[in-house]
Amino acid sequence: MSDPRELVDDLTEDLKRWLPEQRWFAGKDRPVTGVRRLGVTELVSGDPQLLHVVIEVAQDDRREPYQLLVGRRTHPPEIASTSWIGAVGDLNAYEASGDLDVTGVLLDLMAREEQVGALIFEHEPGVTLDTGLRARPITSEQSNTSLVYGGQYILKLFRKLTPGKNKDLLLHRALQGVGSKHIAQPLGSITGDLDGEPTTVGMLQQFVSDAVDGWAMATTSVRDLMAAPELHAGEVGGDFAGEAERLGRAVAEVHADLAEALGTEPVDADEMERSTKAMLDRLDAVAGRVPELAPHAPKLRAAFEKLRTLPADAVTMQYIHGDLHLGQVLRTVGGWLLIDFEGEPAAPVEERHALRSPLRDVAGMLRSFDYAAQQMLVGQPDEPALAERAHEWSERNRAAFCEGYAAIAADPRDQGELLRAFELDKAVYEVGYEHANRPDWLGVPLASIARITNGGTTP
Repeated sequence: MSDPRELVDDLTEDLKRWLPEQRWFAGKDRPVTGVRRLGVTELVSGDPQLLHVVIEVAQDDRREPYQLLVGRRTHPPEIASTSWIGAVGDLNAYEASGDLDVTGVLLDLMAREEQVGALIFEHEPGVTLDTGLRARPITSEQSNTSLVYGGQYILKLFRKLTPGKNKDLLLHRALQGVGSKHIAQPLGSITGDLDGEPTTVGMLQQFVSDAVDGWAMATTSVRDLMAAPELHAGEVGGDFAGEAERLGRAVAEVHADLAEALGTEPVDADEMERSTKAMLDRLDAVAGRVPELAPHAPKLRAAFEKLRTLPADAVTMQYIHGDLHLGQVLRTVGGWLLIDFEGEPAAPVEERHALRSPLRDVAGMLRSFDYAAQQMLVGQPDEPALAERAHEWSERNRAAFCEGYAAIAADPRDQGELLRAFELDKAVYEVGYEHANRPDWLGVPLASIARITNGGTTP
């Protein structure tokens, strides 16, 4: 076999073509202009061969690091066609996260707490891991790649890397330390090196085999309602309000657990000014790209400006989830779990680690209820009866979520101006995203903005 570093160097031109085709690649907004090898660690030698690779991807003036698992073998594995990268010598190289024959080594190395090159494999204190398990990849993820081992463990590989300890691992350990009931137990980690700083590249957790994600449950409820539009949301068999209330409780309990584990801080006037400016800057940027948003800009601006008048002691800052929506929660037989505490994937690392108001998570979930309610109407002819039922479903479940949250913590509706601003800011972000990626969905956040700015209330 070739020198691993030379093998990766031979693939750089192929990677420029291949990377934008991968679901987890975050730089689809511009072409890849260069790929540079940062680090290569051989995890399995011989045939098959498995390399852990860190590359720097250049897109004009932007430089971002990503990790890959690169395989090469005589007998091709059964993997997705999109995993093939290119030929090196007489063999093809491929992204190996889907190769069941080689990915088991990652778990085995964690169980033995070994170091291979710059990679440190560890399990959590007091944890004993089974070895010799085969892994299967989960194909539904957007920004990372996860491998499930024998129905017992799930290993998340963080594709786009940032120096330092990953927020997802940090918060899971903190929540585990205070006995939180609403997370899957962290079991191990893989740490590499980036710019001379230890960097989390993987996190192992307990796999919850009986879990169903919140988006699937909520949209099933909406489909039940749309199939019987003569009924109200509370009359169909798939009414989701009870689950929404329990979810609100779970989110409030996680916020309380994070406050206990990592503390809180009072907000100061400078922070309120920064938050207001960030909202106004986002509004100006998105309104400049999306003409449909411009008519709403004056009322949005007024809603954001009101933050400057709020008393500073009305807001408490702490660690929060940071990207909370129905796809980030799982329902198990024991209750709701929150997953993926990384924060917004597109945000800079310092922003993801910044302390925030818990109402930002509440606002994110309220937006998600709107999306779940309207997803069946996207691209369909206008049907006022179905639109009314969708609105009714959203309002019912938004209110139930807030009721559940208020049973554990302060009622988010008591800070209506702040919650309204956070929800509108999230909707402005969604307008920009949908305009760039899913134009058919643009009406979903625009309709919410119109409702809220024209006198509609938060639940």
